[in-house]
Amino acid sequence: MDGKGRVSIPALFRRVLDACDPDRKPGDGSGIVLVYGDHRRKFIECYTVREAHRIDRLIARMKTGSPQRRALERLMQGQSFPTQVDDDGRLVLPPVVRERLNLAPGGGEVYFVASGATFQIWHPDAWAEEEAKLRDWLDEQPEDFDPLSLLPDEDEVE
Repeated sequence: MDGKGRVSIPALFRRVLDACDPDRKPGDGSGIVLVYGDHRRKFIECYTVREAHRIDRLIARMKTGSPQRRALERLMQGQSFPTQVDDDGRLVLPPVVRERLNLAPGGGEVYFVASGATFQIWHPDAWAEEEAKLRDWLDEQPEDFDPLSLLPDEDEVE
């Protein structure tokens, strides 16, 4: 991250953002939604426009006024930041996001981590802690443990 809060999004992630922005016109930057609402998380979840719209539709189907709907509206919609990637593939992280990630005002390093339909932006120290937890968990598994064994059977997937 540079001194202006800009981060360069990896090219692979940019291609996915481009493909998942139905309103994008040639030459425009892709839309992206940064969700920072869950204070327990040490990362920012980044949604494509298509995925953010899908979640909005699912929230709209919930019972109006229910505590669950209100919580999701506040976390996913009220504490998010819709923005665009610039022509150079950079994203400006707003102050609230930089604060949530505990990033220094003058810039610094961030980590991008793929996560299914989204990707995450992490402070390097927080990511190192998360990797250590994963290593500890893996160390508790049998020597012949295959992580792919955690996947559901094909017929169990929706």
